[in-house]
Amino acid sequence: MENFFGHLKEEMFHRQDFTDTDGFLTELEDYIHWYNHERISLTLECLSPMEYRALAA
Repeated sequence: MENFFGHLKEEMFHRQDFTDTDGFLTELEDYIHWYNHERISLTLECLSPMEYRALAA
């Protein structure tokens, strides 16, 4: 979890200015979807987390 929150802060939170809670929540949901479905990870053999889990099943 610490690794995820580190990425969240670096890749989303520190690069955005949020004016309201709804905007923040929308961006957070979009980031989590991107992180799980599209963002590749070198430690997961250059796959996204969802692609890696699908291979493990």
